[in-house]
Amino acid sequence: MTIKIGDTIPDVTFTTMTENGPEPVGKDFFAGKTVALFAVPGAFTPTCSAKHLPGFIDKTAALREKGVDAIACTSVNDVFVMGAWAKSAGAGDVLMLADGNAAFADAVGLTMDGAKYGMGTRSQRYSMLIEDGVVKQLNVEAPGEFKVSTADYLLGQL
Repeated sequence: MTIKIGDTIPDVTFTTMTENGPEPVGKDFFAGKTVALFAVPGAFTPTCSAKHLPGFIDKTAALREKGVDAIACTSVNDVFVMGAWAKSAGAGDVLMLADGNAAFADAVGLTMDGAKYGMGTRSQRYSMLIEDGVVKQLNVEAPGEFKVSTADYLLGQL
């Protein structure tokens, strides 16, 4: 079943790269905050690297002005790939959340089959506004599209 507006996000642990190495990030990260979470099919892939992540990096200040406390990107990649992508892209304040086994993508019902591209199970492309662990906005892209999961689209909903 796909997560929907009004649902509480599942209790799944992500991993993020820190100065001290990989660290877990659990559901408590979302507690008491407004978080703009966006998901991409893969780090370093064309649309993800050229448009999706850069859009949220560029709009960090505007999102914060609208009440967003944190911005996070998730992908079905390992923490080392997500850490390298963050450095390569200059992700700044965008927290990179590795969902290496697709546990979160599966729990929210937003997986896709990327086997045709040698990628296996991946996350669909989407953006989500989460307030204190509850989904307030959910913008899932149609396959091959990049319209409703952008930073600009989410800003328009705030």
